[in-house]
Amino acid sequence: MDCQSSFLTQPIIYPEPLNKGDRIALISPASEVKAEYVYGAMQRIMEFGYEPELMPYALGHVSGSFAASKAERLMDIVEALDNQDYKAILCTRGGYGCCQLIPNLPCSLISKNPKWLIGFSDISALHALFYSSGVASLHAPMAKHLATQPADDPCTLALFKMLGNGGRFDYTLPSHKYNNPGKTSGILKGGNMAVLTDLAGTPIDILDSGNDNNKEGVILFFEDIAEPIYKVNRMLWRMIINGSLPRVKGIIFGQFTEYKSDRNFDTMEEMLFDFVSHTITTSSIPIVYNFPVGHTDLNLPLTIGAKVELEVTDTEVRLRSSF
Repeated sequence: MDCQSSFLTQPIIYPEPLNKGDRIALISPASEVKAEYVYGAMQRIMEFGYEPELMPYALGHVSGSFAASKAERLMDIVEALDNQDYKAILCTRGGYGCCQLIPNLPCSLISKNPKWLIGFSDISALHALFYSSGVASLHAPMAKHLATQPADDPCTLALFKMLGNGGRFDYTLPSHKYNNPGKTSGILKGGNMAVLTDLAGTPIDILDSGNDNNKEGVILFFEDIAEPIYKVNRMLWRMIINGSLPRVKGIIFGQFTEYKSDRNFDTMEEMLFDFVSHTITTSSIPIVYNFPVGHTDLNLPLTIGAKVELEVTDTEVRLRSSF
């Protein structure tokens, strides 16, 4: 890995929009994935006019809980990045394993031949690497979603639309009772909260806004699954202690799923609202709760690294790209 500790001294690179017939490489950089999801996703890709290419170790080379050995998973992603015939890379599944590949993935390989990386959950580690390399990427549904949701699913439609238009999006959604109104713009960063927090102090710690040379300011979004309320609270306090959270221009809390109530809070949203109320001058920045991004069927694609505009009113939330 040859990333610099201070990144984005140059404008972010947006990979080229895809044209019909372009090839999309499917890789499994983390946990084992069901074959029916992979083949279903390939069928969906073809329905939208693109050519899927299953990389050699994406399926059928299971190593413990991983889709393949570390060396095999690394070979697949290096080939997908290096081969100019591939215009996008779809990660079939998250789970765990992406961080094992990062020390052997040079940022120069990502930036010399930019292409869209697609995925979420554990793929957030690769998104952080892409951002640190100066390349935008798509926090978006993966193989299971493409295979099991209908062709007219709004997230699937949004994903393929973004692949064709260079990552642009425009969402208007109902407001939430906890939302804090406001309007701002900045660079959109974020993803899986636990994965990104575990990158703290590394050269690709994208949550530390003091480690970022972009002049636009930052809007952060988070989602997670099966994390206890107290652990999410602790992650947020880390960002208060290192000074990064008070510097952001907006916060988007996505879906936090498969957790249990505890003695302090019945719901994750109650904890988040309480945390914000006691740590951030809420009148100064827009804050969104329950945004549809995360481990749910409604998982709207977002472009990490994109310049965006966020407007929150008492009745609606509008988040749109502005590049």
